[in-house]
Order: sequence, then structure tokens, then C-alpha cells
Amino acid sequence: MSEIAQITEWPDYSANPQGGNPITQDLTSPYDKGDLCWLAVCTILCWQITPAIGFLYAGMHRRKAALTMVFQSLFCACACGIQFWIYGYSLYQSRATNPFLGNLSLAGLHNVLASPSLANTDIPDILYACFGFTFVTATAMILAGAMLERGRLWPSMLFLLCWTTFVYYVLAYFEWNPNGWLYKLGVLDFAGSGPVHIASGFSALAWSMMLGPRVSDSTTTSRKKAIHFKPHNPFLVGLGTILIWFGWFAFNGASTANLSLRSIYVIVNTNLAACGGGIGWTLLEYFHTGKFSIIGFCSGIISGLVGITPAAGFVPVYVAALVGVLTSICCFYTNKYKYLLSIDEGLDIFAIHGVGGYVGDILTGFFAASWVPALDGVSGDTYAGGWWEGNYKQMGYQLAAATTCAAWAFTVSCILLFIINKIPGCHLRESEEDEVRGLDYKYLHDADYEWFGGMTTPHEGVPQVSTPESGSQRSAELQGVIPSKQE
Repeated sequence: MSEIAQITEWPDYSANPQGGNPITQDLTSPYDKGDLCWLAVCTILCWQITPAIGFLYAGMHRRKAALTMVFQSLFCACACGIQFWIYGYSLYQSRATNPFLGNLSLAGLHNVLASPSLANTDIPDILYACFGFTFVTATAMILAGAMLERGRLWPSMLFLLCWTTFVYYVLAYFEWNPNGWLYKLGVLDFAGSGPVHIASGFSALAWSMMLGPRVSDSTTTSRKKAIHFKPHNPFLVGLGTILIWFGWFAFNGASTANLSLRSIYVIVNTNLAACGGGIGWTLLEYFHTGKFSIIGFCSGIISGLVGITPAAGFVPVYVAALVGVLTSICCFYTNKYKYLLSIDEGLDIFAIHGVGGYVGDILTGFFAASWVPALDGVSGDTYAGGWWEGNYKQMGYQLAAATTCAAWAFTVSCILLFIINKIPGCHLRESEEDEVRGLDYKYLHDADYEWFGGMTTPHEGVPQVSTPESGSQRSAELQGVIPSKQE
């Protein structure tokens, strides 16, 4: 057996992009095992955010379309994960020199192995890629909720794959690649406000506008006015929020790309912002309605998490809760007056992620402190801080980045939706009959098989048992003759 050599210096990337020969060299030796373990564990924890969003959205839907959201979460985890491997990672983390988009030199994760990553030389390229696929799957799932009970499944899945290609990866290159123009400008976006939240929120607005309002079960002829439908399962909403909050510690905490005091500081900031956001939204809701709600509490918590995402590694701990409160206030009133836009955006993706991400970017530019990034032991005096440290131009950079991400996401989404809708067989809107009946009934074997007239579609090999709710009563509910128990 040949002796395994220790690496003392990485070869030039152009000469050996993999970092060395794993047969004759220990490619792990230059890296701190604590950093490797931290990123690997956080990747696992961060992955479950995607199905957690599926649970959250399922609870906010009516029962007849809830399972479709769980299905979409699994689609995003699988299909977007494969897309990330084929070309996605290469589009935003390749060593391209242009300021707008990467190349395909890392397609199929070719040559992605032990060389130091662009994010931080403390971790290898393959580990950062591993962490990165959890971001794109969660972002795609945030956006997927915009189909909300009336979008056709196949065109929706096609749109999500096109969207990640032309929106997410482009914006990720802008902000996270050292050659991206927003990165070079000096924008502060710690864990992805622009590519993740602003992009998905404004794209959800475009998707909702293109689809139009849902139809009422009892009035299938009117699409002129959005109708508010109550979530069918607040318990699922609460469960999804708990899992999202849990995963967000990893989402933000590992964005330092090493294990340091800054990582711990980020986790504290993340928790305080979620607390501030939840309390802020709940108090506003009680002030306006005189009651609390699980849905409102969860919306506030997620608003706080969204607001702190760009700021977590830049702002002092004593303003983190304030960031959460201010973000939730903006999201609350956007949600309250969204009817002025005449759109049916029942999951509040635009209000919470679009507006929340935009506000978070601005608050980052205001509250950023130069000493917080230095806690990673690597940054030193790289960052100049924000407005309150006298670096006034940082606010301009933040506004430029937030507006760029919003405008790019909205415009490109409109173009993609228009093109997909014109492809034969890919029209975006579901038929009125299938919409009233429910997406679950059309697409999923797992749904309740009862439909109009009390007829059933049997599941192969599974005996069907009639229930007191079946037959004429259930048919009447579906046709809007009597109110449904879920609505």
C-alpha cells in the first residue's frame, strides 16, 4: 500500500480543479473537521425546510387541494435537486469571469471535489455544493404555493424548473459569486434575501396575476374578485412553521461556511427575529380583530425569519428582535391591504417573502455593524458596516440589490409564464370543473375518491367503504348547495 501524503498547499485551480489525487493524497487534511461536520449536519437539517413548507401550505389550502402541496414539496426536493446536479451549481458557482452568469464547467458536479470553495476557503467545493442544493429546493417550494388550488400541475412543475434556471441561479450568481456584479458592488445579503425571498415573493405575485382569482364552489362563473377561504388545517400550519423555524437555524447558521463565533451569533439573531416577528404580528392582529390566531402567529414568525435572513451575520444581537418586529409590521399591512391589488394570493407569499425580503435588505443596510462579520475569524476589516456606522452608501447598495432582484424575478416570471401558457397542452389554469372538484381529486390517488353525484373512483386493490358524509351530502358540498365542513 502506497503512503498517503498530506496536502500542505492546494495546487493551482486551473492545473488541478479537484485539488489533488485522492489515491495518493489525503484531500481532507487541510480542512478543520469541525467546519466539515457543522456544514454537513446543517445541510441535513436545512433539507427538511422544503417538505416543511409543503406541510405549511397544505394546512393553508382547502382540504381538496392540500395533498398537492405535499406532492409539490417532494417534486421540488427531487427534480430541483437533480437540476442542481446537472447544471444549477455550475451556473452560479463556476469560476466564470463575467458579472452576470456562470458557465457549465462544473456541470454534473464535474471537478467539484476538494478544492476550496468560492464561499469560504475553510470548506471544500463539494461540501458547499451539498449545502447549496437545500437552498434552491426550498426556494422553489416557497414559490410553488402560488398555484393555489387553480394551477395545473404539469405546467406548474415545468415553470418551477424554468424559474430556477432563469431567475434563481442568475440572481444567486449576481450576489454570491465573487465575480457577480452585486457581490462586487458590496451588497450585504448574508443568507439569500434576494435570490430566495424577494425572487420567490415577486414571482409569486406574477404567477397569481397570470392565474387570476379562484372560483367559488357555488359560483363557478365569476373570476373577477378574489375570495377568501379559510385554511383547512391550522395544526399543519403550526407544524410546518415549527419545522421551518428549526431548519432556519441551519439555513442561516451554516451560511458563515465555517464554525465560528459568528455562526453562534447568527443562530441567536435568527431566533430573536423569529420571536419578535411572531409577537409583532400577533399584537397587530389582536389590535385589529380582538382575537389571536395560529395562522397569524405563524405568519409573523416566518416574517421575522425572512427579515433576518440577509442581516443575521451583519447586525448586532440587540437589534435582531427589532428587525423581526419591523419586518412583520410591513408584512402584516401588506397582507391586510393586498386586496387593493385584486389578486388571489391566499398564501401571502408576496407579502411575507417578497415584501419581507425587501424590508430585510434595507434594514441590513441600516443596522449592519463592521465587527459582527469579523466574528468568523476570517473577515477582519473587510466590511464597513451600515448607515448607523456612517457608511451611508450601503443603503444605496441594498436598495439597488433588492430592486434588481424584485424587477428581474417579476419580469422574467411574466415572460416564462406567458411562453409556457402558449405551449399546446401547457395552459396554466385548471378547468373550472376540476378546480371546484379539487386538484387532489384530479392528480392524486391518495385523495378522497368521492365526487359529483356520490360516484367514486376506486383505488386498485383497496376496498371502498361508504361514510355518512358520502353520496348526496358530499356532492351537495362540492356543488356549493350546502356549506362544506372545511370552509
